[in-house]
Amino acid sequence: MATIKELAATPDRLCSGHRLCGGCGASIAVRQVLMGAGDSDVVVTSATGCLEVSTTCYPYSSWSTSFVHNAFANAAATCSGVEAAYKGLKAAGKIPADKEIKFVAFGGDGGTYDIGLQSLSGAMERGHNMVYVCYDNGAYMNTGIQRSSATPKGAWATTSEVGEVLQGKTQKRKDLVSIIAAHGIPYAAQASVGNWKDLVAKAEKAFNVDGPAFLDVLAPCPRGWRIEGDQTVEIARLATNTKFWPLFEVENGKWSMTPVKEKDLLPVSEFLKAQGRFKHLFKPGNEALLEEIQADVDAYYEYLVRRCAETV
Repeated sequence: MATIKELAATPDRLCSGHRLCGGCGASIAVRQVLMGAGDSDVVVTSATGCLEVSTTCYPYSSWSTSFVHNAFANAAATCSGVEAAYKGLKAAGKIPADKEIKFVAFGGDGGTYDIGLQSLSGAMERGHNMVYVCYDNGAYMNTGIQRSSATPKGAWATTSEVGEVLQGKTQKRKDLVSIIAAHGIPYAAQASVGNWKDLVAKAEKAFNVDGPAFLDVLAPCPRGWRIEGDQTVEIARLATNTKFWPLFEVENGKWSMTPVKEKDLLPVSEFLKAQGRFKHLFKPGNEALLEEIQADVDAYYEYLVRRCAETV
């Protein structure tokens, strides 16, 4: 992996001047992921969402690389089609044999966990040489903070309200990395903007494998999470230190975790109470729900520990 000075000198493929919110985790995720592509030419495809609408406001673009905007549901299908066309043009001699291009698709959790899951699964199963990146902010932020299947249990959203009947979302977050890893692809990983070195290293691996790769990157949304814009990285790091968002990878079927020092581990309540979307959980009467969330977090962490131990 390149040194921090070398990474800092890497030309930006997502430039400043875009209209994403201050502290937006998506922009941080994109810049760190694209650092992993090194000096290679890159083609980016992006599902409709915060990232696309805020970086390609006609007639302007914040991208210094080739960029394709596609519909909400087909980021992976578009990227796989472009990658297939590239291979075809190479085979026909219309692109030099030594011309190497990397292909990467970006989508939010709404366009990845839910609406775009079928095209993502298809691209992974067909074996296209591409990287799919989910910038995961845990809701449909671009359209009004509606809950998605990435939204954590107990979180407030405009379609998982807090009141007499409900206390936020009642279901657990979908484990998408395990689902994609089950496709038998060369590389899948869960990462976070709060751990930049780990994220860039995983992006580097993803771009260098021969075949499909998948990254699910925690990318806090200050607006939807009800946090300040300067808290993004701190909250993301807290997610990992409370075991809410473990960092792990599945490399050719081998599972491994990025360790967290025992002294840095905290109860999940520390992650929850730092965000306005969970403030109702700390009101009298919700103690059992907090315990349930902690139990879910512990169970998932133990599941990962077992999976990693099975493939040592």
